[in-house]
This record gives sequence, C-alpha cells and structure tokens, in this order.
Amino acid sequence: MAEMTKAKRELSKLGDLPTSGLRLGTWLERWIDDIVPNEIRPSSYAAYTSTTRGYLIPILGNHKIDALTADHVRGMFKAIAATPKSLKLRGTDPKDWPEGTVMVGPDTAIKAHAVLSSALKTAMREGKATRNVCEMVDPPAKAKKTQKALDLDQAIELLAFLTTRDDRALWATYLLTGARRGEVLGIERDRVNGDSLDLSWQLQRITNISKAPADYEYRHLQGTLYLTRPKSDSGWRIVPLVEPLKSILALHMQGRGDGLIFLDRGSPWDPDRATDEWAALLAEAGLPGDVVLHGARHTTVDLLHAAGVDWDTIKDIVGHSTIQMSKDYRTKVDIKRLTGALEKMSQLLLEAPKV
Repeated sequence: MAEMTKAKRELSKLGDLPTSGLRLGTWLERWIDDIVPNEIRPSSYAAYTSTTRGYLIPILGNHKIDALTADHVRGMFKAIAATPKSLKLRGTDPKDWPEGTVMVGPDTAIKAHAVLSSALKTAMREGKATRNVCEMVDPPAKAKKTQKALDLDQAIELLAFLTTRDDRALWATYLLTGARRGEVLGIERDRVNGDSLDLSWQLQRITNISKAPADYEYRHLQGTLYLTRPKSDSGWRIVPLVEPLKSILALHMQGRGDGLIFLDRGSPWDPDRATDEWAALLAEAGLPGDVVLHGARHTTVDLLHAAGVDWDTIKDIVGHSTIQMSKDYRTKVDIKRLTGALEKMSQLLLEAPKV
C-alpha cells in the first residue's frame, strides 16, 4: 500500500512513472532528437549531437538509466581520455597506433559531463530517472590554454602591411573592433551608419536549421550559411567607428551595393576559410603564426587596456557579459605599468622623512 501511494504521488507530480528498465541510450536518442532542438541554438545542437552519439551512447548507452553510478561516469572520462583524436584510428587496435598518437583532450570529457547532466535533468523532470548521477562527480579539470595575441608593435606592423591589400578592410575590422569572427563576416552595409557599427547579426554555418527553436532568429544567405542573432544581449551592440577604421570602411564600401560588405570571390565568407586566410596573412607579413583569428579579439582587449580604458568600457566594446570575462582575455601582464607603479611606491618610501 505504501509503494502504491508513493507511485500515485509521483504520477501526480511528474505525469508519468519512473521507468526503471529504461536504457540510457534509448532515452538519449529521444532526448537529442525531440527535446534538445527546442531548448538550444542550432550551433550548440551540433555539438550536443556529436557528444551524445560519439561518446555518451557508445560508452554508457547500454546501462539502465537508474543503474548509473559515479563510477560509470568516471569510467566514461577514462574512455574518452583513451580515444585518439584521429577518426581513422578509432575502432582499430591500439597496438597498431603510431607512436605519439594524440588523444582527445579533457575539454571533450567536460562537454560529455555537461551534456549527460542536461539529459538526466530532463529525464528527472519527465519522471524517467530518479537522480542525476553527474551531480555526484566533478568533471575533469579544464586544460589551461594561453591565447596568443599581437602586441602593439606587431599590430602596427600588420596595419602597415595591409595598406596595399584588397582585403585590408576585413582584417583591420577584426583588429580595431575586437568583434567576433562571425560578427565581422556578417556586417551588412545598412548597419554601417557613419559613426557606428551595428553588430546585431553574425554569420554562422548551420548544417540543420530545421532543428532550430521556434524563437530562433535567422536569415538564410547561401547553402548552410546564415545570419543569426547573437546568443546574449551583451553580444547585440553598437560599436563606435573611429579613425582609421572609419575611413578604411568608407573606402571599401565605395561602389558596393546592399548586403554583406565582406565577400569572398562574390560569396559570403566561409568562417573556417576566414580563419585559414588570417593564418596565411600573418605568415606573409612575417608575424607570429600562433596568433589565431580569435587572437585578434584578445589583441584588441590588450590594446584597450594598455591605452588606459576602464574594464567596464572594454566589456561593452567587445560584447562580454561580465568584466571578469574581459579581464580573462588579457594575454599577459603589463610589466611596464606594474614597474611604474612599484617605482612610484618605492619613491614614496625613499622620500619619507627619516625618524
């Protein structure tokens, strides 16, 4: 009688009874196909799908959803860490792997932990699971990555190198606004308003737009390329246009019609191709090859900070949601500034009257 009463309470609360025999893989397939598309952006959906079908289902899918333990999750971490990055090597005998085979990093395990946790939360909400085992296990530590950026002299050198290039305006916009890759590639003529730049759309590649939530704003450009709204309110912003970028863009847009102001051989830029072309540009200019395109964004933060701009203003310019996020974009400590501060402090001590 007590068990029946408990079941009725659960039925009333959840609308369904927990399914003790439900396999995790069965639930994940339904979750990724029918539930997730209504909750996240299409760009995130691709990553969720890849993680679910590439790791969660193969590693944990045969377990019953309520039989999962903390050890199962830890075992998943180990299995991911033992997975080679090369798709060709997966499924082959580890004895045949070449020496120095690179494995997937901890970021993949962190993502798997987050996606599994999200799936189990939904399962609990729908009465398909009684607990979220991910809450018992911390994800692996995130690998520390140092994002390289151009320093002031290198940024000046790059701008000088761009002077005679036809694509000068594209790369100068990255360097002088701190905008994201897709934000720059998605700039349209009617959003360049004399003294300001409207960054309210971004260009993205989306392989399956049919999975987009009903409230997802997008405009189709070509093939799998779309203009989409930024994912946060802080990303939707107006950036002032100042010299020299103001003149660079004005010259670039002369004689051009409406639509995107940056085109690659007459078509919208493929985001990955823009990344590759940035690398080629730096190589041609003789600048460090380890500064990726996103590093231009870090360069802008460094230069604004070096110019004495306050962090709240930097946050608004680059479209971060918090000041701490902008501070995290600093690539190095400003030794000159710190040296000057310590020298001033020391001078005060030296000039203090002797007791």
